[in-house]
Amino acid sequence: MLPYIFFYEAFEEEAEALKRYLPKNISADFSWKTIQETVHENPPAKIISIRTQSTIPVDWADKFDAIITRSTGYDHITDYIKLTGSKISAGYLPLYCNRSVAEQALLLLLALSRKLSTQISQFSSFHRNGLTGMEIAKKNIAIVGVGNIGYEMVKIARGLDMNVLAVDIVKKYDDVNYFSPEEAIRQADIIVCAMNLTSDNTAYFNYETLKKAKKGVLFINIARGEFSPAADLLKLIEENHLGGVALDVYDSEKPLAIALRKNKIDDIMNVEDPLRRKKVKAILALFKKNNVIFTPHNAFNTKESVERKSEQTIEQLINYKSTGEFIWPVPKLDNWIIG
Repeated sequence: MLPYIFFYEAFEEEAEALKRYLPKNISADFSWKTIQETVHENPPAKIISIRTQSTIPVDWADKFDAIITRSTGYDHITDYIKLTGSKISAGYLPLYCNRSVAEQALLLLLALSRKLSTQISQFSSFHRNGLTGMEIAKKNIAIVGVGNIGYEMVKIARGLDMNVLAVDIVKKYDDVNYFSPEEAIRQADIIVCAMNLTSDNTAYFNYETLKKAKKGVLFINIARGEFSPAADLLKLIEENHLGGVALDVYDSEKPLAIALRKNKIDDIMNVEDPLRRKKVKAILALFKKNNVIFTPHNAFNTKESVERKSEQTIEQLINYKSTGEFIWPVPKLDNWIIG
């Protein structure tokens, strides 16, 4: 008998938390793998739950009833619904990781500004040449996308005595000073991407856009990898225009993550897809630079956010079971650009 819900991409700590909140009358099964890695031919339950790295097979469109994505972004769900015309119910979690992702952005910002990677590598020789960093007080930080996560970053930056240049087409917060994207990027010492991804803003931080920023600007992306093409970032790093890059998200992240987990990066480099090969080649080349920091899409991952995510996921599930609706449904219209 199939379980009521199947959880994909549930790493150990998350699976344990989900089980704590799951009512005894709801059956469930779990896997740390993506849908692709499990090689399930059919949906293993009428309700499935994923994060962002699973690719839902097109032929599943009429074989399951609902999906809960355990993520704040939902572009992967709207893309699937558009592609298949599916009538599935879909829910997401807009509120669980605002603080954790904002703090990861701060972690990456500080690590870049103080050249942490190089400091660590030079401990064995105890040399300080090339290690001079910068203080962030009074620096201009452009936060592009001031939604729930971006607003947490605004509060953190203010507490650190930084000058906040907020960018968003929706001016949601009365206590925030908003700037045009062009003005903010031109003045910024640090640029942080915290936008929602749509079909209209892919490759937003491309070579031409970031070339307009100050020489030495730091760029951080904790939103979606599609915003910042790795080949463009690599070119800007090699030209010494960008002073540093920190990424928690990557273009072509789904196949890249699976290949890295299997330690079979050659699998992705050998696919008959020249664009994908180019993207992955640029990511790997960028990773080797000493002023670049990569983390494995882990900004959400704190004890507190895992608890909130698990509790809110089960709240979604219980509400759907009793009413046929989600508390936080995926919006039906892709009508926003930044936020």
